[in-house]
Amino acid sequence: MEGAIYITAAEMAEMLGISKPYAYKLIKQMNEELDAKGFITIPGKVAIKYFEEKFYGVTVTA
Repeated sequence: MEGAIYITAAEMAEMLGISKPYAYKLIKQMNEELDAKGFITIPGKVAIKYFEEKFYGVTVTA
């Protein structure tokens, strides 16, 4: 993930130990929150920076 600014559902599922469908559900929720704040979002991906804010203690490493 070197240089990546987004995390995918598969990467999130692996990091958090959850299923891919649940990771997609979380990404959808986070993207809705970002959209409400006026940010442009990409379906199936979420910004790593926002992901790290939402999940205390999780850091995405390259």
